[in-house]
Amino acid sequence: MHSDNEELAMKESRRRERQEALENPETDIGLCGWLLVLLSILLMLVTLPISIWMCIKIVKEYERAIIFRLGRILRGGAKGPGLFFILPCTDSFINVDMRTITFDIPPQEVLTKDSVTVSVDGVVYYRVQNATLAVANITNADAATRLLAQTTLRNVLGTKNLAEILSDREEIAHSMQSTLDDTTDDWGHQVGRVEIKGVKLPSAQRAMAAEAESQPVIAAGDECITPGMKGGLLVIAESPSTLQLRYLRPSTPPPPRRLHHHLPTTRWR
Repeated sequence: MHSDNEELAMKESRRRERQEALENPETDIGLCGWLLVLLSILLMLVTLPISIWMCIKIVKEYERAIIFRLGRILRGGAKGPGLFFILPCTDSFINVDMRTITFDIPPQEVLTKDSVTVSVDGVVYYRVQNATLAVANITNADAATRLLAQTTLRNVLGTKNLAEILSDREEIAHSMQSTLDDTTDDWGHQVGRVEIKGVKLPSAQRAMAAEAESQPVIAAGDECITPGMKGGLLVIAESPSTLQLRYLRPSTPPPPRRLHHHLPTTRWR
């Protein structure tokens, strides 16, 4: 329990350091940037009260707004929920949805550790933990999380055999969650839960069906083996070279055909 709390505290501290590095860059906007900001403020004051409708924005309870001023993230982090203020011409903003997002992992054909092909699908629940990192560190966080979930599922299942996949679904889900959470932490995401929905065995089912169909044929063949054939099979099993010599032995020539001589018939006078 203490180790989990310490790990969460370390992740939170690293997240705050990355956010501060984004919000407090080493270089300022410069003299030209400040002149543009002053001109924007002057334009807003001249066009009052019309400009007030362009400067006041509203975000919903489940959203946060990241404000960019001359291309740089504004200090103070995400704004909202409620009202916030931007300057015309120099400021822009991006809304980030903070609700939990759910998506299905498409069925993945995986070759297990014991060389069995299985098809496994699942579901992932995640939410944006830090809106600033989600906007600044990755282009499309949702698409990246979906692709990462698919590759992580294939990698985790590749190290398990069929029995472990069928019996240890919770362990597989927990392993996937920890792997995804470690990677998406830099993107400002937190993976809350991973579930394995179903495991299909297409190849194994066909193999089991073929084996079940072949059992009566094998049993019938065993009943047809005569004592002489059993003795020959035992000799071949004891000496494998006997089978090779049997292959080298020429086949028995066919029996000679009998020629029927037709005797001339004698006429009696």
